[in-house]
Amino acid sequence: MTDSDPLCRSSWGNGTTRADTAQAGTVRPGTVRPGTAQPDTVLPDAVLVAASLDEPERFAVLFDRHAPTIHQYVARRLGRDAADDVTAETFLTAFRIRARYDSGLAGVRPWLHGIAAKLISRHRREEVKALKLLARTGRDPVAETWTDSADDRVTAQAASRPLAKALAALSEGDRHALLLFAWADFSYQEIAEALDIPVGTVRSRLNRARRKLRVTAGPYSPFSEIAGAAVPPLEPHVSEGDPA
Repeated sequence: MTDSDPLCRSSWGNGTTRADTAQAGTVRPGTVRPGTAQPDTVLPDAVLVAASLDEPERFAVLFDRHAPTIHQYVARRLGRDAADDVTAETFLTAFRIRARYDSGLAGVRPWLHGIAAKLISRHRREEVKALKLLARTGRDPVAETWTDSADDRVTAQAASRPLAKALAALSEGDRHALLLFAWADFSYQEIAEALDIPVGTVRSRLNRARRKLRVTAGPYSPFSEIAGAAVPPLEPHVSEGDPA
């Protein structure tokens, strides 16, 4: 992302500063525009996406609003350094394809996380390698890059070697679904929208992931404790034709 892009970089706790990309004559994001009753900062996401088609600088509000959450999620999976690049690329991609955004979806969070998931997939080998290293040695190269105390508490709960081994053994699709559920606190519908799969496939992936965690991680399998979210109850296996 360059200074010429009509997006604003916010600070997400890692030293990244907010770049001022406003140009002479443009309206600053967050100000009340002529003929409107509300500032951009309180407008719904879908309204801002639509407005940004004619006024690109208004997309900056979506960056300010959602970048910290995207960055935190990616950092949990890939580490803070990779999260900086993936977060920036997520929003740059979103900006470039914003005309394709479906305002009928649950919101922009699944859309943005879906873009991030595709970018995370490019780092699949690094993620699995880090999990396998944790499983083998107890050393977590991802968690070592974190400084936030809340993340440290999550790490302390998550950094069990059997659990890391179980997560590494999951297919990419199952891991995406499980971590969106547990770490992004997404509903089945939001996961379906993020990954562009049917809700039935989401259920199938979560059930399959939970089964594998129970088998591989044994007493360390209650994945819900990591993220403070309940893993869905184990259901009879449902085949959705999901290629995993």
